[in-house]
Amino acid sequence: MTDPFAQVAALPGVPEAVADARTSVDRLLGHRILRRRSAEVSTESALRAARASAALEGVSVPLDELRRGAAAQGEAAVPADPIVQGALRVSAELGTLTDTWRRAPRQVLARLHVLAAADAVEAEELGRPRLEGQDAKDFLGLGERPAPEEVAVRLDSLSTLLTQQTKAPAIVVAAIVHGELLALRPFGWGDGIIARAAERLTLVDRGLDPKSLTAPEVGHAELGDEYVRTLRGYIGGTSEGVAAWIRHCAAAVTVAARDSLAICEAYLRG
Repeated sequence: MTDPFAQVAALPGVPEAVADARTSVDRLLGHRILRRRSAEVSTESALRAARASAALEGVSVPLDELRRGAAAQGEAAVPADPIVQGALRVSAELGTLTDTWRRAPRQVLARLHVLAAADAVEAEELGRPRLEGQDAKDFLGLGERPAPEEVAVRLDSLSTLLTQQTKAPAIVVAAIVHGELLALRPFGWGDGIIARAAERLTLVDRGLDPKSLTAPEVGHAELGDEYVRTLRGYIGGTSEGVAAWIRHCAAAVTVAARDSLAICEAYLRG
């Protein structure tokens, strides 16, 4: 049986980028504050993930504003923009979906769409792939999207691969999940939020970051133009474009680990 994920993992520059990211995450996981405050770091990371994911969809909200809203324990305390609300709901519930992700990824994707798009689409559209002629938002300017028939085939293929064994590192699998979902834009609204959440979920599920202490979304947002440029390269389908995208995702994990390390240091200082 072929292992497509492993084939991607061997592309030029990918092993080195993945190794660098793994070193950064391991450095974070060794921080002494995590022995007693890992849950707090995970919560703060999730908040930063939501903010970064919303920013990549074009809506910027100060982190302190989101933090105050979380402390108030109510969605009404944070901006009512549906993108922000959707990103917050996705980030908050992600930890409950880990056990289902590898055995039923389509089910999890549907749930992520319900969370992301609850304030933006009709109830009967929630959790359902888009239909022919249905509008699809393109916040990242990725261009023409595949037809629903192609989306269905490729989603089935991706889901099948995720339930099989692979020798590829978690970062490679997560990057492909992220890239493929944005190439397909299967739901038409909230696809970016869903794709980035699925990437983080894959990193948790496959053991790179089991406590969800890092937020790759933060890395993607910080790397800015490179995110969209390499994503377009992945969608183009060349081996060079795919390799550049994987390297970018590894770099985003490195940035995220550094950000979470700063959170740990801040907690340590009190």
